[in-house]
Amino acid sequence: MNDADYHLHIIAFDVPYPANYGGVIDVFYRVKALSEAGVKVHLHCFEYGRGEPEVLNRCHEVKYYKRDTSIWKQLRREPYVVASRKSEALVQDLLKDDYPILCEGLHTTAVLNDSRLKNRKIFVRAHNVEHDYYRLLADSEPTFWKRWFYKMEARKLQRYEPVLKKAAAVFSVTQKDNDYFNAQYGNAVLVPSFNSVSRVCSETGRGDYVLYHGNLSVAENKKAAEWLILHVFSEINIPCVVAGLNPPDSLRQLCDRYPNVALKTNLDDAEMMDLIRNAQINVMVTDQPTGLKLKLLNALYNGRFCLVNGDMIRGTSLDPLCIVAETPEEFIGEIKRLMKEDFTEDDVEERDNAMRELYQNERNVSVMIQTIYSMREQTT
Repeated sequence: MNDADYHLHIIAFDVPYPANYGGVIDVFYRVKALSEAGVKVHLHCFEYGRGEPEVLNRCHEVKYYKRDTSIWKQLRREPYVVASRKSEALVQDLLKDDYPILCEGLHTTAVLNDSRLKNRKIFVRAHNVEHDYYRLLADSEPTFWKRWFYKMEARKLQRYEPVLKKAAAVFSVTQKDNDYFNAQYGNAVLVPSFNSVSRVCSETGRGDYVLYHGNLSVAENKKAAEWLILHVFSEINIPCVVAGLNPPDSLRQLCDRYPNVALKTNLDDAEMMDLIRNAQINVMVTDQPTGLKLKLLNALYNGRFCLVNGDMIRGTSLDPLCIVAETPEEFIGEIKRLMKEDFTEDDVEERDNAMRELYQNERNVSVMIQTIYSMREQTT
């Protein structure tokens, strides 16, 4: 690549390192893949607690902007996730050249409405259909004021979303989302999520416990963990582990009620990876069929059997690689069956071949590069 031709501004909604939750995993490994492909990445991060990690200095340029989380931003007509990330300093930095721009999430798309950037090629990475995601967050949230906030934000996001008509292209994560954005705006390109590994490295043989993992401070994950403990784990005489960040006291107390349920909290990356790899079954449930759950990708690349409900894989093409259950009785039956089976070399090979078709970083980054720079060349 010619350095003069392949520069790209990326506006990240958060500092994408450490890559320890869904959205930033996709951002961090996309930045890495683009850089390794020869793109000079100018990374712009909204910082609100994660610092300025040294590893990001491998980008061609890194800039940080404080996110304005004041109460006044919640009172704006714009969605809070957008209004709190408007930055004049960011716009001034973008105006220094004419390189294309990639907005990470609807959160960072205020630049699409800035007349000073109207002639720039601006692309958007859509991690979800955001208004659907926020409505489902509201449904899972027990606290009244948070539930009210999520409902208001969902309405604002739905009203704001047509800004995507101004994007040169919207890069969607699942076929379901791609169909939606194409129907609405006609500019979607399917680019599955980026991840940390390029091949399946699951352990063969058999583990002796069942694992559920996630950020346990998130209402969706807390609700899923509680459902599994109450309706599935408590009904089987098999060791079960619930692992993740910052569980509330109510979840700790629930785990304590059952001798076969162990709670593992705030593990580092290596410890969590050991849990995923050594489990016999990674079990995952959600009632939010939005976007792609990156913890599912992590389990498919590194774990043995993956037992999920239908909403976890809807629109992902991952159905053949997972065992699907819906009712507590179905989950219990599949757990008892799978605990008696070995995960074989054939299972690893079959999964690896399928994952290479869908989630190969090198191929997916080539789709983005071709889309971004072929469009740019058409206008020069």
